[in-house]
Amino acid sequence: MSYSIKSNTLIKFEATINKWIMHTDRFPSRLLENAVNEFAKLPGIGRKSALRLVLHLLKQDIQEVEIFGNSLIQLRSEIKHCKICHNISDTEICNICSNPSRNPFIICVVENIKDVMSVENTHQFNGLYHVLGGIISPMDGIGPSNLEIESLVERVGKENTEEIILALSTTMEGDTTNFFIYKKLKNVPVKISTLARGVSIGDELEYTDEITLGRSIVNRMNFEESIVK
Repeated sequence: MSYSIKSNTLIKFEATINKWIMHTDRFPSRLLENAVNEFAKLPGIGRKSALRLVLHLLKQDIQEVEIFGNSLIQLRSEIKHCKICHNISDTEICNICSNPSRNPFIICVVENIKDVMSVENTHQFNGLYHVLGGIISPMDGIGPSNLEIESLVERVGKENTEEIILALSTTMEGDTTNFFIYKKLKNVPVKISTLARGVSIGDELEYTDEITLGRSIVNRMNFEESIVK
C-alpha cells in the first residue's frame, strides 16, 4: 500500500470517528476508547483533545509510538528526587547539587520543579535550590508537615548556609509559607531574602518572564524589610 493510499485511508478513518463522536458517546473500538479515556485524565485535556491526540498517534509509525510509550514508562519507573534539594533527577544527587562551580552557601527555596527551571532560565542565580514540593494551603489540606520544610531547617544547620532566598509565588499561600519558614529560621544565623516586587502580587513564578524574574533575584531584599512594607 502506498503512502498516499495509507494517508487517505487514515484521513477517512479519522473523519468517520469524528462524526461518530459528534453524535454518540460510543466508540467504534474499545482500544480507541480506552486510549482516549487515559489521555483525558491529563490536566487541561478534554475528551475532544484526547481523541485528537490519540488519532495523531495512530498516524505515526509503530516504532515512534513505542518510543513515546516507553519514554513515559521509563520516566515514571526510573525518575529520582535529589536527596539534597528534592529536585527531579536521573541520579541520587542532581547535577546542580553536584556541580562544584555552584555557590553552596546560597539556597533558593522554591515551590516545585517548574520554578527551578524558571530561575535557571534567568541565568542570574548560581547557588543551590531547595524544592518544598508545594506551599502551605489549609484549603487544600496542605500543612507544613506535608512540605520539605524540616529538611530545609536541617540542611541550613549542616551546610553552613549564609543566605536563604525565598522565591515562592507572591500569593497569600506563598506569603504564608515564606513567613512560616522565616519563623523557623529566625534564630539561625542566616540571611533571609525574598524576591524584589518586580514579580507582581498574585503571580506564580512559572508565568513571570525571565527578565523580570532575573531582576527580582538580583535586587532581592531582606525578608524583614518586606514584612514592614
